[in-house]
Amino acid sequence: MSAGIAVYIPSFSDGGVERNMVVLASGFAALGYRTDFLVAETGDLPYLQHLAPTVRLLRLPAERARQFQATVDYLRRERPAVLMSAKGKDDRQAVAARDAAAVGTRVFLRCGIHLSSRPKMSGANPLRRWWHRRDIRRLYARTDGVICVSDGVADDLAEVTGLARAGIAVVRNPTILADFAALSAAANPHPWFAPGQAPVILGAGSLAPVKRFDDLMQAAARVMAETDCRLVILGEGKERDNLTRLAARLGIAERVDLPGFVTNVLPYMRDAAVFVLASEREGSPNVLTEALACGTPAVATDCPSGPREILAGGRYGPLVPIGDIDAMQRAIRQVLAQPLAADELRAAVAEYTLERACRGYLQTFGIAAK
Repeated sequence: MSAGIAVYIPSFSDGGVERNMVVLASGFAALGYRTDFLVAETGDLPYLQHLAPTVRLLRLPAERARQFQATVDYLRRERPAVLMSAKGKDDRQAVAARDAAAVGTRVFLRCGIHLSSRPKMSGANPLRRWWHRRDIRRLYARTDGVICVSDGVADDLAEVTGLARAGIAVVRNPTILADFAALSAAANPHPWFAPGQAPVILGAGSLAPVKRFDDLMQAAARVMAETDCRLVILGEGKERDNLTRLAARLGIAERVDLPGFVTNVLPYMRDAAVFVLASEREGSPNVLTEALACGTPAVATDCPSGPREILAGGRYGPLVPIGDIDAMQRAIRQVLAQPLAADELRAAVAEYTLERACRGYLQTFGIAAK
């Protein structure tokens, strides 16, 4: 058996999971491990250009039946020591392919979401909740190991699956990379962040309902009624038109900008007066970690389950109830008036490095870091 590591993510898209997997694969390769990165043949995909040259990118058929057989063939041919999957759509296929290949490859699942907060688990249909919970229990019982991105996610996973909490590893996301300082020092192209301009409230993430940027916009509008400031929300998604209309209804359209997807968010983080996370659920939000690593004060909803850990229960930034616009407004005003020191915020997330993450994964895999 070789000491190869296969990162398995056929349903690759443009989310934080994908970015983290690209970073981890490159980190494994840098430590001397033969690393393969398996995605589906779906054209150009974001983040893949950042894979280290030493990582082998393999394209699987897009059609699921052919994709499964191609995965089995890959495992029989290459025999990696570890197959790591990170998305629900792929997890079941990874486990089934491991069983079909029967070559001794071990499967590890990375869980980055608070499972019981998902609609399938928290909806009103008891039968659906029961069936989904049973399905997840059966899946995770067939793995060789589980890695979660936060203690909150791990606690929830243990409750949902019945796995022993002590057997679930927690490894922080690899957010602070070797080029972090250089990227955060880059010029900010947005004119609102220039010296002498009004303070900017910043949000970032997929423009999806779960991120609740409408709550952020309403809270920002109330702050704008008392303070000269602006709101910038980075990201793209299906809520763009709704957010644009909301800004118009609130009378703040001239003080709100939605620049879309930004390759390097760090200059925006660095220059913002406050970063706000308004989500209804998270695993371990990279954007919140990035903001603190830039020395930027933050406000976050106390959603399950990452913000409370990152902000140390409110020590490094206010935590507000989900959907509480008044509380979010007060927290933003508080941070604008009395921001914490940048060095203190940076120290709060010092453990979110690639080196620590890679060594945590390798330890869970049972592979000694080189």
